Amino acid sequence: MEKNGLNRRDFLKVGGMSTLALTLGTTGVLSLDGQALAAGKADNPTSGFGGYGPLVPDPNGILDLPEGFHYKIISKEGDLMTDGTPIPGAFDGMAAFEGPNNTTVLVRNHELSGGPAFGKNPYDAGAKGGTTALVVGPNREVRKEYVTSSGTIRNCAGGATPWGTWLTCEETRSETHGYVFEVDPQQPENELSKTPIKEMGRFSHEACAIDPSTGYVYLTEDANPSFLYRFIPNDLSQKPGSLQKGGKLFAAAIEAVTDPSASTFKTGQTFKIVWKELDPHYCVEDAKKHNCIRFNRLEGAFFQEGVFWFDDTSAGDKKLGRVYRYVPHTNTLELFYEGNDAKHMEYPDNICCTPWGDLWYAEDGSGQDRIMGITPEGQVYPFAANRLSGSELCGPIFSPDGNTLFVNIQSPGKTFAIWGPFQRRNSARAREMSFAAPANLAPQVSEKVAKAAKEQGMSILEAAAFERHGINL
Repeated sequence: MEKNGLNRRDFLKVGGMSTLALTLGTTGVLSLDGQALAAGKADNPTSGFGGYGPLVPDPNGILDLPEGFHYKIISKEGDLMTDGTPIPGAFDGMAAFEGPNNTTVLVRNHELSGGPAFGKNPYDAGAKGGTTALVVGPNREVRKEYVTSSGTIRNCAGGATPWGTWLTCEETRSETHGYVFEVDPQQPENELSKTPIKEMGRFSHEACAIDPSTGYVYLTEDANPSFLYRFIPNDLSQKPGSLQKGGKLFAAAIEAVTDPSASTFKTGQTFKIVWKELDPHYCVEDAKKHNCIRFNRLEGAFFQEGVFWFDDTSAGDKKLGRVYRYVPHTNTLELFYEGNDAKHMEYPDNICCTPWGDLWYAEDGSGQDRIMGITPEGQVYPFAANRLSGSELCGPIFSPDGNTLFVNIQSPGKTFAIWGPFQRRNSARAREMSFAAPANLAPQVSEKVAKAAKEQGMSILEAAAFERHGINL
């Protein structure tokens, strides 16, 4: 692979790129971990980088998984919690925290309306929604299950805080509801759990995620049209209760465009955001007045390695969904992936990032709902498929050690623990996901170059970089 006496190693030294990454254009960053990216090839489907191969039909007719993976139903709607009361239904968003004695503590939403409240210390005794917690041992057996908050409405999704609490979000906008509540699984049903964070906005909340470097909270809205919000707390100490000390609420706008509809965005197109301050009680009206970006119907949210990820469940030319990426450091919003084929994406809802860096989304479509993954290279693959018709998959989240995926089927409510040959934690790949170019912008190489790259243990992106700089492989 030498040209003019310059080989690959010499090129890296001369270019000053022998340490971490090669920069590809303005958006793509290429890891030099050859194994990590080379393993993403479709001919190595069981590596985890690019999927784990085809799904195997579940003999029980519940959840199809790749070969080598197993599941256990650890909680079911109607069974009894530790105090003898029934487990509420409508399982939805979820978070996982490290607990004592090698346990994982799950906090789970219940997207219920009506009443009465199922807890002992509710925010509203006439509201049926809320959250429960599960303490799961290393053998994936539930040791304890209990109510953590109650008296809220349609607790759909939310977001975990860096300080170990769960922000549960109401997907409604009634006179006394439509807020975010902070739930501490170690202090269940305390005053914090029934104190609405009113300055975080009264709207049809879906999910939220926190930038740990700033303490800013990013929030999605499940409505049509919907807006992207940011909350800057007055107290940035990042402790339980700090968000209740108020702050300022903003919505994303783009002053450089006349049409604020996100439907006009193209994959890979980037925009600089202007954040418009809102009255939190009339935030929807203010967002419209300030000509903020109109999305179709925002859903999941997740923050990883400096990037806020969120999805729009029925957006795009074919109305199959989109995944967006906002980078606070550069104040840049970008459409990362758009569904153009229902085989790859159909109404993405809750999302999470895997320990090894891929983005996973749970579908809420008309057919069989799945958990799907997207790699930094834009490759889409299935991980799980729900065989129970008429109910969505929701709340996917990994245990702190990365060895178990927890996920819910909403109705009748079931919580699953899934384990198998998951890839190990890979921070470099997670960072690569944060800056990788969208799939349709990825460089194209010939079959000959692709073959040579594989022989050299290189990725397609790395091979394209060498080719662009005049080095033959």
